[in-house]
Amino acid sequence: MNTASQLQGATALASDGEAGRIKDIYFDDEHWTVRYLVVETGGWFDSREVLVSPLAVTGTDAPNGRVSLDISKEQIRKAPEIDTRKPVSRQQETSFADYYRYPYYWGGAWTWGFMGYPGTQPDGPAGEPSRAVGNEAREREQGDPHLRSCKQLTGYEIRATDDSVGHVEDFVMDERNWAIKLMVVDTRNWWPGKKVLIAPDRIDRVSWDDKQIAVNIARAQVEGSPEYDPGELEAGLYHAAGELAESR
Repeated sequence: MNTASQLQGATALASDGEAGRIKDIYFDDEHWTVRYLVVETGGWFDSREVLVSPLAVTGTDAPNGRVSLDISKEQIRKAPEIDTRKPVSRQQETSFADYYRYPYYWGGAWTWGFMGYPGTQPDGPAGEPSRAVGNEAREREQGDPHLRSCKQLTGYEIRATDDSVGHVEDFVMDERNWAIKLMVVDTRNWWPGKKVLIAPDRIDRVSWDDKQIAVNIARAQVEGSPEYDPGELEAGLYHAAGELAESR
């Protein structure tokens, strides 16, 4: 388990040396799975931002702020550039996937397209990108409406079924498949509270305009949740899963 805050600012280590620093993390709000690390490369005058897929990650050392990649600095330097001030279009994602010869994550039934986990053998023609599905023309023009920034969502208000309970402070990710397993919610600006964990499965809807996330859990349940302990993420995950099962 890693948190978004641990990886943001970490050094991206290419196969042949330091390539830059991780500036942001993009995930899709359908699967709540990380799709890209936004890496800022270069120096003060020649800085540029590029996408790096979790498919390239060979290991993370969050305590020391390092993420190891199996691609070279030259590959990263020549990768398609993005403008993080605008939505990432499906056309840009397609160009990125074709550049690295990755399968399209949106082109199959699994979390990673034709792969259940990053690094597994695609269930399709070896070395060939899978075909995109859906309204590709619209997505190419307007951008992927499901691709979101962890940095942008930090601070969103959490609305329980009966009251506001806090705001999003962080995200907990599973490095095996890069799924976001938990949100770290800080309740202390609503009452003398604590930080707690809420699973994305509890989300009913997200209001991007109002910067609010509505969850199907009552305030009393949030108040009764164990306090977030960064050293006990597995225990927090089991508790969140147990709460969800009981509510069903």
